[in-house]
Amino acid sequence: MNKNEKVNFVIKTLNNLYPEIPMPLEHKDPYTLLIAVLLSAQCTDVRVNKITPILFAKADNPFDMIKMSVDEIKAIIRPCGLSPMKSKGIHGLSKILIDKYKGEVPESFKALEALPAVGHKTASVVMSQAFGVPAFPVDTHIHRLMYRWNLSNGKNVVQTEKDAKRLFPKELWNDLHLQIIWYGREYCQARGWNLENDIITSKIGRKNIIKQKVNKTK
Repeated sequence: MNKNEKVNFVIKTLNNLYPEIPMPLEHKDPYTLLIAVLLSAQCTDVRVNKITPILFAKADNPFDMIKMSVDEIKAIIRPCGLSPMKSKGIHGLSKILIDKYKGEVPESFKALEALPAVGHKTASVVMSQAFGVPAFPVDTHIHRLMYRWNLSNGKNVVQTEKDAKRLFPKELWNDLHLQIIWYGREYCQARGWNLENDIITSKIGRKNIIKQKVNKTK
């Protein structure tokens, strides 16, 4: 298979598996999505989805959020990890949203990435899922799968994002990044990976990785 054939195989397989794509993080608007994505750093989406209802019951908008202290926020989000940094970020960005954007989440990569505790990946998720702007947020699943599928060199997430955007049609980015995440969780895990169930990697994956996996199962 050449690169184009591999890309088309990935797209077709993912569309067959995930014709409807659930959102990994529960949210109701751009603000709650922004907070949920921020909390998901080095934390599972499952855990975030258990914590956000507790947080959002007290504050699901920036105006209510700044009424809480950083320590109050930190106490709620502690199970998500990195709570000192995340609580300061949530409180700080909420104040900026009120002061600069009338409480609304800005529809701009530059504005989002200027907010406390918001990096490029978080901004990309918000832009794609909240505002429908084409983006390709790269998490650990996408980084791992793009390397295993021999579609990126695995050097770093910046390179993986460049390769994904170069290979896949722009109009598919927002769906594809979610489909790849779900595929990684269900069929191509970092641990406990069953190659027989991994349709894509077994078809187009790096030969050295497949060989290593097969040898381990013998």
